[in-house]
Amino acid sequence: MTGATLNRVGSAALLSAAILSPIALSASARAQSIEQTLIQAYRNNPDLNAARAGVRVANEGVPAALSGYRPSVTATVTAAGQYAESSRGATPYTNSPLSGAQSTVRTFPRAASLSVTQPLFDGNRTTNTVRQADQNVMVARETLRNTEQTVLLASATAHMNVLREQAVLDLRRRNVEVLREQLRATRDRFSVGEVTRTDVALAESALQAAVATASGAESDLANSRSVYVQQVGTPPARLSPARTIERLLPGALEPAIIAGQSEHPAIRGARHGADAQLLQVRIAESALYPTLGLSATLTRAAEQAQTSGQSMSANVGVTLTIPIFANGGRDYATIRSAKETFGQRRIQIETAQASVRQAVSQSWAALAAAKAQIQAAEVQVRAQEIAVNGIREEYKVGQRTIIDVLNATQNLTEARVALVRAQRDRVVLSYSVLSAMGRLNGSRLALATEIFDPTQHYQQVRDLWSGVRTPDGR
Repeated sequence: MTGATLNRVGSAALLSAAILSPIALSASARAQSIEQTLIQAYRNNPDLNAARAGVRVANEGVPAALSGYRPSVTATVTAAGQYAESSRGATPYTNSPLSGAQSTVRTFPRAASLSVTQPLFDGNRTTNTVRQADQNVMVARETLRNTEQTVLLASATAHMNVLREQAVLDLRRRNVEVLREQLRATRDRFSVGEVTRTDVALAESALQAAVATASGAESDLANSRSVYVQQVGTPPARLSPARTIERLLPGALEPAIIAGQSEHPAIRGARHGADAQLLQVRIAESALYPTLGLSATLTRAAEQAQTSGQSMSANVGVTLTIPIFANGGRDYATIRSAKETFGQRRIQIETAQASVRQAVSQSWAALAAAKAQIQAAEVQVRAQEIAVNGIREEYKVGQRTIIDVLNATQNLTEARVALVRAQRDRVVLSYSVLSAMGRLNGSRLALATEIFDPTQHYQQVRDLWSGVRTPDGR
């Protein structure tokens, strides 16, 4: 193979590797950026939409809890028909014409009542239930934030994986072209007796190995594209290079760990969950307290028969209930169980803190390693290109063997592949660090789309007393 041919193929391979470079090619401006990928995932991902629905479900728990403060009004209407028939037989003491007469009675009683009950004191059950419902809303919001982080990180990873596999496939195909050209040149030299049949066989073997590797790269690309569709919801078009988001990261590891401990949704959600469980203890304890309620009933009844009349009655009363030993002691077991669960929730906070600390440290170290690998891979590629050119020239004059040429060519291809992978890793790991800190969200990334506001639905339903339609009209 001539040096011009090698340089031409090498230049094409470097363009393929540059697809993951932080500096985008001018042609990539018309391709889909990673920001557009994240926007599509933010709008369409089913896991994220399900988490948003979960927030709306939790919001409805607040008006349900507030109902404990409100009166309960019921109306009851009854109507019936009654029929009675009786007769009196003749007696030996009288020949009255009424003897043996029959009597029939038909009545149609009707009644309507209106009852109103108003709890006055329920052992603080309603108060604690409302507070618990608010904590459950906060848990749902943190769950949403965590899901949002997971979806955005997976989508960014899917974007970069497609780019990586496409670049690797291009490199593998170009390596096949190089080896096919090498085989052609070796056969030409064999025909004039410059090399042996063994050299031809070695070139053929290297070519077939490269073809097999390229086929594997095609499979990897197809798999990455399918994962992209799963995460984003649409097939990947022509994707553009992506920059890292290291500008959003702190300058050192320790501030990143501190930010993760205070901002990560897994930790904040665990804390709200513990607070909700503590309130559950208070709710269970309310079963031991007395309750006080006000009730009023208005009843109107009417009866139609041979004589008809109507009646009306009203009743107002206050009921005080004092539990002494209710439910066979089950309430005490419920309280003890709630306390044990609260202890479990507090332990889960520590577990979440340790997990976040480990994730931040691990992703931070991996990001630093990826940056070092890029520098090393760039030097290796440049050095290997010089080595390949030199070995090929030495092979022409008999100072190198075909094995040296094939090994050098393979090493150059692997160096370029390593550079592509390191570039991909740097971008993905910058997102991973931000996610481990709890800051990977649409607002932080400044995505050009409407950001979901979990408080909007909460304000819409919190004080609703009635109605079955949701705020979106369903």
